[in-house]
Amino acid sequence: MKGWTYLSITKEAQPLTITKGRRGKIIRLPEPLRLVVYIGGFIPLVWLILDYIMGNLTVNPVQAILQRTGKYALVILILTLACTPANTIFHLRQALRVRRALGLLSFFYASLHLLAFIGLDYSFDLTLLRDAFIEQRNLIGLGAFAILLAMAVTSFRWWMKRMGKNWKRLHRLVYLGAVLVIIHFSLASKGDLLRIRGDILEPAGYGLAVALLLLLRVPFIRRLFARAPWIAPLAG
Repeated sequence: MKGWTYLSITKEAQPLTITKGRRGKIIRLPEPLRLVVYIGGFIPLVWLILDYIMGNLTVNPVQAILQRTGKYALVILILTLACTPANTIFHLRQALRVRRALGLLSFFYASLHLLAFIGLDYSFDLTLLRDAFIEQRNLIGLGAFAILLAMAVTSFRWWMKRMGKNWKRLHRLVYLGAVLVIIHFSLASKGDLLRIRGDILEPAGYGLAVALLLLLRVPFIRRLFARAPWIAPLAG
């Protein structure tokens, strides 16, 4: 399209990328951007470790670790999903540069969450774990982790080339993964989103965020948002 210079993502390690938007503005994308995201992404882990050392993880530290690692994974996953709308609506192409980094950070905290569940909560006891994973909330959580695992393993450029169009089809499952994480979080919080009872306020908030991000992928709604008068000043 005339007047546009599209962002190239064919190479991961480009020192500087220049993007020309609809209004002819030049946006410089610093290479350290991903590094900043990774550093920021590990701050919650440092905070968690310090709280553990200082004895600030409540009377049930294992439960606190499970809750916090799970919540970190969910919040970062939602930020990952927000990258595409940030680009398509607000023309923030920097978001595409950090999408993979955010996805890997979400998987990292999900892995810590699962490891804490298996190791700290159940002491790697296979008999107890077999019974635990029969429970609905744990089975749903395991399904969500399987999807995040597939996303993380195939996030490398080699897989993109090898899988072709199937790569995009596979990575659309990330929305299903997000929904499963929210249901798992709701059940773990002793709430039930489907029956609207118990502690569902926080899970419902995350669910609404994911639903909005999913709606923004619908072409008609995306164009409607992009043309909104209050969007133009934000898009620059």
